[in-house]
Amino acid sequence: MTDTQIHGDVDDGFGRVADVFRDNFAHRREVGAAVAVYLRGRKVVDLHGGSADPRAGRPWTADTTAVVFSCTKGIMAICAYLLVQQGQLDLDAPVTRYWPEFGKHGKAEIPVRWLLTHQSGLSALDKQFTREEVLAWDPVIKAIEDQTPLWQPGTAHSYHPITYGWLIGEVIRRITGEMPGAYFARNLAEPLGLRTWIGLPAAERDAVAWMLGPIGDLGPANHPVAERGITMGGAFAFPADEDGLVSFNDPAIQAAQIPGAGAVSTAESLARLYGACVTEVGGPRLLTTASVDDALTLRVAGQQVYGHPDAGHRWGTGFLVHSVPRPMLGTRSFGHDGAGGHLAFGDDTHQVGFGYVVNQMGGIDDERANLLSAAVRDCLGE
Repeated sequence: MTDTQIHGDVDDGFGRVADVFRDNFAHRREVGAAVAVYLRGRKVVDLHGGSADPRAGRPWTADTTAVVFSCTKGIMAICAYLLVQQGQLDLDAPVTRYWPEFGKHGKAEIPVRWLLTHQSGLSALDKQFTREEVLAWDPVIKAIEDQTPLWQPGTAHSYHPITYGWLIGEVIRRITGEMPGAYFARNLAEPLGLRTWIGLPAAERDAVAWMLGPIGDLGPANHPVAERGITMGGAFAFPADEDGLVSFNDPAIQAAQIPGAGAVSTAESLARLYGACVTEVGGPRLLTTASVDDALTLRVAGQQVYGHPDAGHRWGTGFLVHSVPRPMLGTRSFGHDGAGGHLAFGDDTHQVGFGYVVNQMGGIDDERANLLSAAVRDCLGE
């Protein structure tokens, strides 16, 4: 797609980001995408291009949103840290302080932090779910309560691809009385003017990009337990079914609250959100230095119990931190990527917020997001 039209604005000194964004279309099979960067509270990159829905010839516009998959986890972690700062949540307290029913079957001593660091032993559930049960919330919560951890909590980690959202989301619901999507909307999305939702309104449905199944190898075959975790016991194919249809294109999934993988957002809103975490963006900085210090403290790394071999990912509390597979800007970067190529992060040394969303999902060797973050580093003189 060498002739793809790129739209938007780039400040002086950030032309390298535009060059790489354009090059992704020319050489890396980009179909539709957007990238945005905030620097010290000011938007310095806001670009989009390509097709939001090749089936209908719908172009990607400034308002186009996409399902950002596990970037949702970072959004939920920001919500958790807001509650910490308000004195409503202690990450090192047992989950049962807020959610008493959670404590059955050997889970009574699990602290909230382990829900956010993939150490709870609840990366998958034994129950086989229907799609309707997954979308209804309460059946998943009941299954979590009835689940015995898959390993001794705190002794190892394994990525919690979907259950992460219900785990921390139910803690948020028990504390605030609000579903996590509503809490996020009231405390973050609405004040910041974000086009980001966990539970998409019907009026926003037509602005969502159509996700295309992954190009290339997604890596070694998952362990059966990891496969059960990522499909919620067979409730949906992930990321795509045997015909290549991405399950999260389903309007019912987008409208539901799946706060481990189901957020819908623009790139600009993700960049604005993370920018607001590290500096003033239309109001006081969201996260204190103490919160960012805590979030960045390395909690888990190395081989997981289930799933792919160790690729070098390093995790703080709720966030992916500067890692070989996701270098971001440096040791003060924290954020999350999403299946297929999305990436969002903040960095308080540079006071940067970054967001990148796509609709052509990539494989395990997908370099698009890393090349864009490297371009930002270049523009900052790093």
